Amino acid sequence: MVDTNTSQTHSDPYQDQSREELLVTVNKLAQELNQSNHQLNWFKRQLFGEKSEKRFIDSPNQLSFGIGILGALPDEDTRPEQTINYTRKKGPKQRPEDCVTDSGLRFDASVPLKTIRLTPHEIEGLDEDQYEIIDIDKTYRLAQRPASSVVLCYERPVVKLKQNGSLCRALVPVGVIERSVVDVSFIGGMLVDKFEYHIPLYRQHQRLGHAGITLSRTTLTNVAKKSIELLRPIVAAQLVSVLESQTLAMDETPVKAGPSKKRPGKMQQGYFWPMYGDKDELCFPFAASRGMKVIEELLGVHFSGTLIADGYAAYAAWVKGNSQVTLAQCWTHSRRQFVEARDGEEQPVDQALEIIGRLYRIEADAREAALQDEALRTHRLTHAKPVVDELYAWRRWQCTRQDLLPSDPFTLALKYIGEREPALRVFLADPQVPLDTNHVERGLRCIPMGKKNWLFCWTELGAEHVGLIQSLIATCRLQGINPYTYLVDVLQRVSIHPASRVEELTPRLWKEHFADNPLRSDIYDSG
Repeated sequence: MVDTNTSQTHSDPYQDQSREELLVTVNKLAQELNQSNHQLNWFKRQLFGEKSEKRFIDSPNQLSFGIGILGALPDEDTRPEQTINYTRKKGPKQRPEDCVTDSGLRFDASVPLKTIRLTPHEIEGLDEDQYEIIDIDKTYRLAQRPASSVVLCYERPVVKLKQNGSLCRALVPVGVIERSVVDVSFIGGMLVDKFEYHIPLYRQHQRLGHAGITLSRTTLTNVAKKSIELLRPIVAAQLVSVLESQTLAMDETPVKAGPSKKRPGKMQQGYFWPMYGDKDELCFPFAASRGMKVIEELLGVHFSGTLIADGYAAYAAWVKGNSQVTLAQCWTHSRRQFVEARDGEEQPVDQALEIIGRLYRIEADAREAALQDEALRTHRLTHAKPVVDELYAWRRWQCTRQDLLPSDPFTLALKYIGEREPALRVFLADPQVPLDTNHVERGLRCIPMGKKNWLFCWTELGAEHVGLIQSLIATCRLQGINPYTYLVDVLQRVSIHPASRVEELTPRLWKEHFADNPLRSDIYDSG
C-alpha cells in the first residue's frame, strides 16, 4: 500500500548554487529578457508602429482633453468675464491671391485651356441687335483626356524642279536616338514618369495600350537605356563638381541588382552611395559592396575637406588614413540610438533627448536669423557648445551606474556618442557643417520610393542607370527646375554642345545658361 503523505523529492537545478551564483544567473536571465523584449518591440514598430521620431511634449499651458471629467471647472461666479469682439466679413468669400478662379483651382499659362461657349436659351433665335452682352461669367473645371500622347506626322512633299528635273524634299528633323519612333518629348516624359513618379515601364506600356497605342515593351526599355547613356557625361561632370565641395555629405542605401553568383535564384545586394555637395548637387554612384574600398574609390584623392556621415565605421576608418579629410558625424543618428533605447530607460533617455533637442532649437534660431560664416560660428560656440558639454557631462555620470549591463540598448547609445565625440563636435567650429545628414536622407528618398514599385534592377548596369538619371532628377528638384523641361532640352543639346563645356549642362549651370530659353519638342509647334 502506497503512503500518499510521502512526498517525492524533485531535483532542483538551482538548489546547489550559492546566493552569489543565483544573483549572477538572475542578472543573466534578466539581460536576455530585456534583449528579447527590445527586439520584439522593434519588430512591432516595423510592422505596426509609426516611423516618426518626433517627440510630443506636454505643455503646461495646454489643457487636457479630459479636463471636463478629471478636473472641475471654476465656479460660474469666479470666472472672469470675457468680451468677444469680432467683425463679420461681408460680401463674397475672399480667396487667396494665387487662386485664379472662385473655386480655388490654380494653373499657370502652360496648361492648355479649352473654352466652351454657352448661350442662354432665352436668346435663341434672336438677332444680335435684340440683346446686349454686358459681362461674361467664367466657371473652371479640371478635365483629362484618355491619353496625352500625340503622334507627330511629318509631311514632306517631293518637289520636281522644272529647270533641271531634279527631285528634292525636306529632311526629317534629327531625333535624339537614331531611327527611333519616339520624340524627345516622349523620352523626357517616360523618364520623369519612371524615376520622378516611380511608374514602372510595364505600367506605362499598359497605359499606352489602353490609350490605343501599340508599342513594344522592349522598345521602351531600349529607349530608356540609350537616352540615359547619352546623359552619362553630364553626370560625370556633376560628380566632379560635388567632389570639389568643402563639405560633402555621404550615405549609402541598399538595392537588389542582378542575379547572385553565389546563390542561384536570388538577387545580389548592391548599394547606392548618394553624395550631396555644398552647391546643392546630388549624385548616386552605384557599387556592388558596402566596404571601405568603395569610399576610397569614390573619394580617393579627389576630395579634401569635411566629410559628413552617419556612424558607419567604414567612414571613420577611411578618414583615419587621410590627413586632408575631417570627419563630422550626424546628431540625428546619435539621437536615434537613444530613441531605440527608450523602452527600458525612459527617464534618462528623455533627459538625453531634451538636451539634444536644445541643440536643434539653437540651430533653428540661427536659421531664422539667417546667420552665416563667422556669425554662425560665434552663435554655435556661445549657445551650442555649452549644451554639448552638458550632454557629455551627463553621459559620464550615467556611465558610473552599476545597474547598466554592457548589452543594454541604453548602454550602447552611451557608447555610441562617446566613441564619436570629436566628430560630433566638428560643427561647433565649422559653420559650413550642418548638424546632421537629414538633407542627404531626404535626397535619397527617391531610391526606396522607387523600390516599392520596381522592386529591384535586373542587372548592375540597370542599377547604374538608375543612379545616373536620379542624379539629374534629384538635383533638378534641389535647384527648383522642372525635370521634364530640363531633360527635353538637354537630350537635344548633347549632340551639339561642345564636350569641353559639358559642365554647363548640369542642372545647376543649365539653370543659369539655358533655363530662360530651353529647347522644345516639335509638339509645341504643331498646334
